[in-house]
Amino acid sequence: MLKVVGLSGSVAGSQTITTMREVEKEIGRTYGTEVNFKMLDLRDYQLQASDGRDFHEYDGDTYQVATTLAAADAIIVGTPIFQGSIPGALKNVFDLLPEDGFRGKVIGTVVNAGSPRFFLAAEYQLKPVLTAMKAEVISNCAFVEAREIYRTEIIEDATKHRIDKVARQTVALAQFLQQQEL
Repeated sequence: MLKVVGLSGSVAGSQTITTMREVEKEIGRTYGTEVNFKMLDLRDYQLQASDGRDFHEYDGDTYQVATTLAAADAIIVGTPIFQGSIPGALKNVFDLLPEDGFRGKVIGTVVNAGSPRFFLAAEYQLKPVLTAMKAEVISNCAFVEAREIYRTEIIEDATKHRIDKVARQTVALAQFLQQQEL
């Protein structure tokens, strides 16, 4: 069974988890029990700062988050853009893993920001990190502006469609790669 992790990479606000809940719904609707989906919302974990140790040497929440990501076949990363970049809490999660920690993993991205001027932040800030860690990164990114979310609801159908597409593309590529290994 394919293991897919949704990583909500913010410890503040509700927009990132709102977009990631749409990912979770779409995977459930489209794949049902074919896919084992687990959500990691960084707001729910107390993570230690990466200090260069192997992730197996950490304990508690840090160990749990790192091993969950390491065991995943695919990951969909949701992140806000703060000051033109990804939040430090998300970068810390990446730093916990080895340099090639995403080798063989398919990663999709869902990015939210307060302004359309940060549209390319995922291309320049997030995707290079994921690529350096040897991920198979889905080229399509779902970018969500703050105005497309009201409280904890996505209010634009086109926004849901973009998010759903990233979720499906991520799972489809992971399934294809998994079948190639057989």
